[in-house]
Amino acid sequence: MDFQVVVLAGGNSKNLTPLVSKELPKPLLPVANCPVLYYVLHQLEQSNLKDLIVVVEGEDAALLVGAWISGTFIDRLHVEIAAVPEDIGTAGALRAISHHLTAKDILVVSGDLVSDVPPGALAATHRRHDAAVTTMLCSIPVSGPSESGSSGGKDKAKKLGRYNIIGLDPSKQFLLHIATEIEKDARISKRILHAVGQMEMRSDLMDAHMYAFKRSVLQEVLDVKDTFQSLKEDVLPYLVRSQLKSEALLNRTPQGEENGNEKVSSQNNQAFISRILANASTPSFHGIYSKNPDGSSSTRKTHKCCVYIASSSSYCVRLNSIQAFMDINRDVTGDADHLLSPNNIIGPSPKLGTKTTVGPNCRLGEGSEMGDKCQVKRSIIGRHCRIGSHVKVVNSVVMNHVTIGDGCIIQGSVICSNVQLQERVELKDCQVGAGFVVTAGSEYKAESLAKKEK
Repeated sequence: MDFQVVVLAGGNSKNLTPLVSKELPKPLLPVANCPVLYYVLHQLEQSNLKDLIVVVEGEDAALLVGAWISGTFIDRLHVEIAAVPEDIGTAGALRAISHHLTAKDILVVSGDLVSDVPPGALAATHRRHDAAVTTMLCSIPVSGPSESGSSGGKDKAKKLGRYNIIGLDPSKQFLLHIATEIEKDARISKRILHAVGQMEMRSDLMDAHMYAFKRSVLQEVLDVKDTFQSLKEDVLPYLVRSQLKSEALLNRTPQGEENGNEKVSSQNNQAFISRILANASTPSFHGIYSKNPDGSSSTRKTHKCCVYIASSSSYCVRLNSIQAFMDINRDVTGDADHLLSPNNIIGPSPKLGTKTTVGPNCRLGEGSEMGDKCQVKRSIIGRHCRIGSHVKVVNSVVMNHVTIGDGCIIQGSVICSNVQLQERVELKDCQVGAGFVVTAGSEYKAESLAKKEK
């Protein structure tokens, strides 16, 4: 489809401490024993979008991610790894690699998106409308958007009464308003409402962090607005606001206003915007012509901001918090198990002791061993783990090369790679960072355990 694809894979995320580390950057966090980045790259491959730039924060993380991609997608994808500084934001990352962007249209995908929505569907919508930007919207996950780093079941944004508000035209093709993390009683400008006439306000949809941009528009915004750091919070709202700012709209005085007839004015504005939005296939849409005072013509650029709304039955969640990490691992071994590849519950060679039971919605990695009378329920065990006898693991994720002593009980927790749990350890709703040793008989609840950084 002649799209250049940019995957913003990130690096070390503060929201995911202590799960991420220098040895395990965010793109390689395991979801059902498979790096989260795999799910994005697999979806792109399925849509025949194979010319990719994968942007990773930090040189060390970029080397690790590049090595994994080379070994996993050899001869399947054409991937260029671009290392950018940490904490420059999504817009900053695109600005840093803008000299690599050469295609007419750019597809930008977040590397932490686990979804079964084909990226090609968004790309096709973008091309059909000849849009400046097309955004994928999806239903908010049941446990909330997980924008915060909270490891609890409830999202901080919900506790604070904050919402994402999205305004759509009646045909649900055009994005007319977007506001993130606003309070419940936030108000919409009268000017916007007068301009669009009708607008459907939605709080049940979220920006899935998958965008198609017209390259010329994207590069102009990144160049002119050099302080913009976020695509979601800066670039997208700016484009949405500016799509209705044509000279004809801003400077004309409708007859209705002169007569004090607000109803006629609103109807005129609505008709004017309707004509703009109806010109989806008109090449001249991006140039509205007006007359200068001296009679010469001038052009005020305008553009269309479009949406692709994923089906409510689609799976679409971003791994941007510890709670989201838990949710996604649970989902892809449960209701969303069609995302698994291959879709096997128990790996090729785990060894199970006598009277050890593994319930449904579990996944055991190759080379792992479990002793006698163990129970595993709704959990994922990584590769080459050594688990003693009488161990209970429920609603948890255990990564690779973990040693768990006899009699341990693990509930609702994440155990990172190379952790050692000595005998009779009890953990509930905890995260244990890589390489940590939990001493025998310890009990922890809602704790984050990790080695101190040197």
